[in-house]
Amino acid sequence: QVQLVESGGGLVQAGDSLRLSCAASGGIFSSYALAWFRQAPGKERAFVAGTSWSGRIIYDTDSMKGRFTISRDSAKNTVYLQMSSLNSEDTAVYYCAADATSGRPYYVSRTTSEYDYWGQGTQVTVSS
Repeated sequence: QVQLVESGGGLVQAGDSLRLSCAASGGIFSSYALAWFRQAPGKERAFVAGTSWSGRIIYDTDSMKGRFTISRDSAKNTVYLQMSSLNSEDTAVYYCAADATSGRPYYVSRTTSEYDYWGQGTQVTVSS
C-alpha cells in the first residue's frame, strides 16, 4: 500500500516562501506521476503542479509557474513544492497525490479522480 506523507506547511506572512515535502513509501515511486493539489475553505480541491514519471512538469497557471516549483528526488522517494511570494489566496490545505496507473511517460493529469493515492494534507496559511 502506497503511503504519502506531507510536511512543511505552516503560518507565514505575505511575500514569504515555504517548501512542502511529500514522502512516499510502499510503492514504485519512480514510475508514478506526482502532483500537488490544494483546497481552500469552501472550494473544491484544485490542481497546482505535477510531474510525470519521466520528468515533464506542468503548472496550473502561469502565475504559479513563476512562483511555485515542483521537483522530485527519486533517491529519497520525495516530491517537493517550493513556493515563493505567497499571498492570502494561497491559503489552503495542500495535498500530494500519486498516479500509479496511467503509465504514460509525459502524462500529468489535472483531475483528482485520476490519482490513486493521496496524502493527508498540510495546512498553509498566509497572513496579509
